[in-house]
Amino acid sequence: MDRSPPPFFKQGPSADVRLALFALLALSLLVFDARTQTLAGLRQGIGTVLYPLQRALLVPRDAWTNVSGYFGDTSRLREENVELRRIEAANARQLLQVEQLNQENRQLRELLGARDRSAVRSVVAEVLYDTRDPFSRRIVLDKGLQQGVANGQPVIDAQGVVGQITRVFPLSSELTLLTDRHITVPVQIQRNGLRAIASGSARAGRLELRYMAVNADLKEGDIVVTSGLDSLYPVGLPVGRIVSVDRTGSGNFARISLEPASSVDSSRMMLVLLADRSALPAPPPAEPVEAGRGKRAPLVRRD
Repeated sequence: MDRSPPPFFKQGPSADVRLALFALLALSLLVFDARTQTLAGLRQGIGTVLYPLQRALLVPRDAWTNVSGYFGDTSRLREENVELRRIEAANARQLLQVEQLNQENRQLRELLGARDRSAVRSVVAEVLYDTRDPFSRRIVLDKGLQQGVANGQPVIDAQGVVGQITRVFPLSSELTLLTDRHITVPVQIQRNGLRAIASGSARAGRLELRYMAVNADLKEGDIVVTSGLDSLYPVGLPVGRIVSVDRTGSGNFARISLEPASSVDSSRMMLVLLADRSALPAPPPAEPVEAGRGKRAPLVRRD
């Protein structure tokens, strides 16, 4: 069976000849262009014409790269954000601890200064916790009988009087704060020496001077200090500052409100003054009186 093309299609050289001719032409053009750079402008023109088509064909690839990069960056940023928050929390905790240590060191330095100013033997105590009694103002300290703490001893901080020891255990003690209504302290006005009794007030965080006459020489801003009449509190310890004087109430007594000088509700380090109550001077014995005359009996000298 004859498979050759019909005579109408048998025109020109064969395909092999054409392939050889075009290959030879291409090689010649390559050699010619390499030597003379004649087709450089033609290539630049073709590249310029085809550039928009190339950019259009690269759009899907660039879009895929941007989308995948966006999600990758988002995931990485989330991980970095979590890590930064963890580091920030750790740094904040360390900064708070450093700040707490600095505050405690400052309180200790102030207490040491208060100890140097006081001639009474003392011991530094730290607050352990508040008592559960809602009707009293008491806290527990970490010093007790083994450190020489006893009932009735006064407690101060760097600013002034904080309270008084009311219960003692071997390794701890209970401190009743100055603002408790059951605590009274003999005081005097620093400006004029007027003596009074300071005690806790019904108003939280305040003190009051009781049984002061309406015409007493008192005014706002007066500094109140310990008078030392009880031989327990050293003379001159700051107790508070008068913040209000009400002379309009009924009765013969004024209502005087004081702000504590010490940091009653915030101090963690305090100073217990180890005053020995048993060593306080006894009152002088009463002299004998002649019956019915109210005069002193003469002293009899015994040789």
